[in-house]
Formats: sequence, structure tokens, C-alpha cells
Amino acid sequence: MVTGRTVGAVVGGLGLVLAGALMSHAVSAPRALESPAVRGGAAPWTVHLATVDATLAVGDVPGALSAWHEAYGAALGSRRWEGFADAGDAYLRIGRASSAPASAVPRARDLYLSALFRARDGGSRDGVLRIAAAFATLGDHDVTAQALRMARRLSGPHPAPSLRGRLADLESESPALSVF
Repeated sequence: MVTGRTVGAVVGGLGLVLAGALMSHAVSAPRALESPAVRGGAAPWTVHLATVDATLAVGDVPGALSAWHEAYGAALGSRRWEGFADAGDAYLRIGRASSAPASAVPRARDLYLSALFRARDGGSRDGVLRIAAAFATLGDHDVTAQALRMARRLSGPHPAPSLRGRLADLESESPALSVF
């Protein structure tokens, strides 16, 4: 007869076996959880994005979308802003290759928003600026202006002249974006 106590003992025993295996390095954490620096290679989504581009080059939009889903999964696993930004860029490329390019914009926008907040939370001024440029390309002036404000806050009270130039370039793309 199986009782709650029996099930608890089995689950507890399995937990101890798994913990022992992890501690002895017999089993390792999934590679998606490691940073590229730890693995010594490229970001986990890049190989899938290369497949996206290769399949688009031969006109295989469904194949590109399938590869994009793999890239998106790798980006989710990494939790890095770069993965979300790259996935958004790739989704727009797939949209342009399809018969309905405008349909890709909402998904890309969602990916860019995720990237923006991850970059901000990670203190990546360059990441925030990259995403600001992506939103400017989409014509989303409100989010672009907010991203530029985030970049300004991340830059401190006296940003370097090169950063001021990047901010000015983004603002010049749309005069309504002046945030200073």
C-alpha cells in the first residue's frame, strides 16, 4: 500500500541522490544557464540566428521561424538583454521576408521591451542605447524617449562626449525626442 509517508520517503531519497550527484559533478547544470564566458564560446542563441539568416537566404520562411523559436528559447534561458534584442532583430527580418512584414512589429516590440528593461536593470548603458535605436527604427518615439532618459540616468551627471554624441544622433532621428 502506497501512503503519503512512502511517497515522501521516495521523493526525499531521490532528492538526496540528485544532490549528491550535483555536488560530485557527476551531473552538471544545463549549459544554457552558464554565461558565454564560462563556456568560452558565443552566446547560446547565435547559432540559431545564423540558421535563421541561412534559411531566409534561400527563401525558407517557415524554416527561419522554426530556427527563430530555438533562438528565442536560448535567449530566454540566458536571461540576457542581448538575446532578446537579437531575437527581436531576427523576427523583423523574418517579417520582412514574409508576405506580412507589419505583423512582425508587435512581437519584435515585446522582445525589445524585455531587452530594454534587462539592459537597464543590468546597468548596460550601451544596451539601453541599442534598444533606443531599435525603437526609433520602429517609429516608437515615446519608448525611444524613455530609453534615452534611462541611458542618461545610467550615464551619470557628466557623460563622456562620445556618449553625448550617440544620444544626440538618436535624438536627431526624430526632433520630438529631445530629452535634455
